[in-house]
Amino acid sequence: MSAAPTAQAFTAPDHYQLSGGGISITYLPIGAGGLGHLQYQDSLRTLNFSGDQIRTVEVPDIGSIVSVTLIMTVDSGSTTFSVLIPKTTLQSKVGSSAHIRTEGITTVHRFSLLPAANLGQDELYTVTSLHGTASDVIIPL
Repeated sequence: MSAAPTAQAFTAPDHYQLSGGGISITYLPIGAGGLGHLQYQDSLRTLNFSGDQIRTVEVPDIGSIVSVTLIMTVDSGSTTFSVLIPKTTLQSKVGSSAHIRTEGITTVHRFSLLPAANLGQDELYTVTSLHGTASDVIIPL
């Protein structure tokens, strides 16, 4: 008589470490205080975001799009960074991880106080290939 097969438990990652093209991202969907945290680093700056500074949209055909505002000006627009977070399944044990490849999109949102200068394309995109790990590192309470 053989033992019944054991059900394998699976989980979603709670820590993403991604880099490429001079950009490094650390993203925790739920971190300290129950809030999401994202650190963005490039050759010019290191920026930390948490809570409602991080915008997340679930898109069934893509995964999650996670966005933050890097630069905001009152008279010339803004610059945002978005990263595509693919659905990733891990074994449900602390320390499990998977290698992932994805894209980061830096968007310059053009704006001018002169209405005539607002003609044409308003968003300019730069796409950066990112790779790294999606991990289960936080021990549940």
